[in-house]
Amino acid sequence: MSSDGPVLASTGHAHQAYLENRVAVLVDCDNTTPTILDYALRMVAQFGRVVIRRGYGNHATLGHRWQDALVQQAFTPHLQYQYAAGKNTADIALALDALEVMFDQRADIFCLVTSDSDFAYLCRKLRERGAIVCVVGESKTPAALRNASDHFFEWAGELNHESEPVLERKAATRSPQEVPRKDTNASSKSLPEFIPEAIGLLAGVAPEGRVALGALGVYLKRTDPGFSPAGHGHSGLLNMLRAYDGLQLKKEDGGHYTVRLSTTDSRVPNVTER
Repeated sequence: MSSDGPVLASTGHAHQAYLENRVAVLVDCDNTTPTILDYALRMVAQFGRVVIRRGYGNHATLGHRWQDALVQQAFTPHLQYQYAAGKNTADIALALDALEVMFDQRADIFCLVTSDSDFAYLCRKLRERGAIVCVVGESKTPAALRNASDHFFEWAGELNHESEPVLERKAATRSPQEVPRKDTNASSKSLPEFIPEAIGLLAGVAPEGRVALGALGVYLKRTDPGFSPAGHGHSGLLNMLRAYDGLQLKKEDGGHYTVRLSTTDSRVPNVTER
């Protein structure tokens, strides 16, 4: 890990550093539900490339509830047997592996998917060593864990899509909702809802809320490696964005484009920065 620490940026000259950040996602499978995983990956994709994906739990957890989710999202399961009743060996394994990854300099940013306050001390130790720590948890997450992280993302759970915040929707990249098209003659063209959702998320760390198209494209590929504007009937990302209502494109000095949500649109994640 460099002495300067990881850089969080999505526009300008810092874009290259943004691309090089390495993220480790460590999931406390005994403490949370598999449906949180898609949301967690969408949140951390803004910070860098996920290079480590691990899920920790006992046999009952990993072999039943979590098996499909870990396989689908290419996570490595870390099975921990309980040597005595009431002892959570998975928590200890997760903490030790996180420290090992940090000392081996395999990741700059750590995302812990848990609501267990026992990990607050681990968060503090990682931050003391210069790492950035994100926690993705449920509303029940105690303040001790929230305050021990640099960024806390609260997952709203499996709520009805009509009432939950836009960025809390589960697996938006897998089951995109469509919005009305400007070009009514191009019936093969689609405008997935996860595009403006992604812009709303990235706008939080972008100057004046304007997201560079390069950073947006990188984020979209991180959340869904199979994403392509051509798959939605568009010749490129720029032309795709031009078809949306509620997006404002701007050609910046130097010829590159940025995009932001209109002032009447509000698509931001439920995130707390520390």
